[in-house]
Amino acid sequence: MKSIIYIILVTALINGCAGQSKENKQKNMSDKNAIDSKTDTATLGAGCFWCVEAVFQRLNGVEKVISGYTGGNVKNPSYKEVCTGTTGHAEVCQIIYNPDKISYEEILRAFWLAHDPTTLNQQGNDVGTQYRSAIFYHNEMQKSLAEKLKKELDASGAYQALIVTEISPLTVFYPAEDYHQNYYSENGNQPYCRFVIKPKLDKFEKVFKDRLKH
Repeated sequence: MKSIIYIILVTALINGCAGQSKENKQKNMSDKNAIDSKTDTATLGAGCFWCVEAVFQRLNGVEKVISGYTGGNVKNPSYKEVCTGTTGHAEVCQIIYNPDKISYEEILRAFWLAHDPTTLNQQGNDVGTQYRSAIFYHNEMQKSLAEKLKKELDASGAYQALIVTEISPLTVFYPAEDYHQNYYSENGNQPYCRFVIKPKLDKFEKVFKDRLKH
């Protein structure tokens, strides 16, 4: 029952808001692709990037999801290095989307419901700073909307604890190794996929059934 009330509260709150429609080669290519295809990009961390990728790949208007790392202090980190929790990076996904089909607000709405933003450096059994809840904004619009929604969600009482989601500017995004990309779709029978990702997807798809790709 608490889970149902939580979903209703969060969905109602965010639906009430108005819609919003460098140094590194990887980041430059990501930005260039977004401009060339007239898309926007959101960069979000919500635990293991396999889970985040699987969720956002299903949303109508999302054209591509790239798993990777950002927010740290080591150049070109490997997955093994990030997993030590010493590089400062978070596992994130860059969500490239068509703003004519889905807004940044809707992207954030999906983000808030796809994980628990009240657990510090942890999602389920995945523990460490690399699994922190985080929004890495690309511009002032994204920053303002993220801060506004975070504040309103806290005030709504939708969660029993305060939201600990980090809201920081995007610096350098490093795409993860190839075997991490499209992970759930290609490894759906793996235990982690079946017992961790699949239940999250089932819950997410019930709430967002009208916004999924057909």
